[in-house]
Amino acid sequence: MQPDTLANKLVDTIWHTAGRDQDALGHLHFSNLGTQLPSVFPVGALASATIGAQALAAAEFWHLRGGRQQTVSVDQHHALAIFRSERYLLIDGKPPADPWSPIAGYYQAGDGRWIQLHTNFPHHRDGVLRVLQCVDDHTAVAAAIAGWNAAELDARLAEEGMCAALIRSPEEWRAHPQAAAIAALPLFDITHVSDVPAELPRATVERPLDGIRVLDLSRVIAAPVAGRTLAQHGAEVLAISAAHLPNIPTLVIDNGRGKRAAQFDLRSEAGRERLRELIRGADVFLHAYRPGALDAYGFTSDELQTLRPGLVEVSLCAYGHAGPWAGRRGFDSLVQSATGIAWEEGQAARSDKPGKLPCQALDHATGYLAAFGAMNALHKRAVEGGGWRVRVSLAQTGRWLQSLPRLANGLQYADMTADEVQGWRQTMSSSFGAVSAIAPAEQMPLTPPHFDLPPSALGAHEARWQQR
Repeated sequence: MQPDTLANKLVDTIWHTAGRDQDALGHLHFSNLGTQLPSVFPVGALASATIGAQALAAAEFWHLRGGRQQTVSVDQHHALAIFRSERYLLIDGKPPADPWSPIAGYYQAGDGRWIQLHTNFPHHRDGVLRVLQCVDDHTAVAAAIAGWNAAELDARLAEEGMCAALIRSPEEWRAHPQAAAIAALPLFDITHVSDVPAELPRATVERPLDGIRVLDLSRVIAAPVAGRTLAQHGAEVLAISAAHLPNIPTLVIDNGRGKRAAQFDLRSEAGRERLRELIRGADVFLHAYRPGALDAYGFTSDELQTLRPGLVEVSLCAYGHAGPWAGRRGFDSLVQSATGIAWEEGQAARSDKPGKLPCQALDHATGYLAAFGAMNALHKRAVEGGGWRVRVSLAQTGRWLQSLPRLANGLQYADMTADEVQGWRQTMSSSFGAVSAIAPAEQMPLTPPHFDLPPSALGAHEARWQQR
């Protein structure tokens, strides 16, 4: 299969999984489908398809609300640029500090196998150093890991709640209980969870999601990309964080476009009551808490529907919502390592070391799938009624990517340079300075996606909804 046909097939899969009318796909067009990044995996098709699917869902929702039918187009070159948007962020013309911890990365253990550490948050870094009993230095960490069996270190770090992954081959991953637990699951699921009358937001709107309120309780890339995507289609997105939770400034800025940002602490009853009040006025509740984590605060799926009948809950996690690893902490690169993607990229490069995808493709694709799921659930709520739950995971997106044909000589594609993305930059004045970032990749002539608000510092706004 050639790359120029794959994006359409992937959109077919997304649209079919959601149970949508396939006729709508005639209103989605792709261009520059031969553009790729250096990888044996068809990351370009993945970018085009996930971005195109959510954009078409936005166009269809706008049409449902009385807007005219429009054709959506996606340039794959542009789609790949926004799939690595955090790399191209500029503040006052300069790139921000490298978000990666100096000790994050791949290490060879004493048994010859490789393990990846993810230590970008200070408490994850400190926990790893406690287990390894060494100082915060790459050479010291490498020496300490050389005294471990890789699988035993992986298990120990997981027990301590740290973030690491043993580098597995695809065959090893398929034999793992977690792979078996998600093997029969669809790419994502959109489930009816409560019975309430149909609810169509007001018609005669200028943008697809005008009047839609989204609570965004997420950090890093995947779920924040989903919230950013809903914002670019007109939703009011309120990002909630807490002062004690670490964040990565580069990602706060890139993924905070279009959002207001408030802070409060769910560990306090006052914070939980504030969240309850916000939920009562929300349409979408987007979060990336590990499965069951919000239950401890009293925010089960049932309680969410009690607080706001007809709510759309969007839940994103690392390894899937079922199985022994459902509660395991994870990030894009760790899922690549655990599931065989890093192993395969390394093998393709004829290297003894693991490789990696040329962008955080699982994060970005899953974020766009989450936004797609949210808009489809809103569409279902408007037509059928009910409250809905959307579930996506990095591992399910990774499994989908691994099911696709490989690109022969894919590593020989030229990498994308900063000069290539200049035409897709948008600059906004913000409290951080002049923020230059990649604009949305989809073209929608009647409702062009854009951001009404620049990114703002965490906690810059009050935790309340704007008047409709």
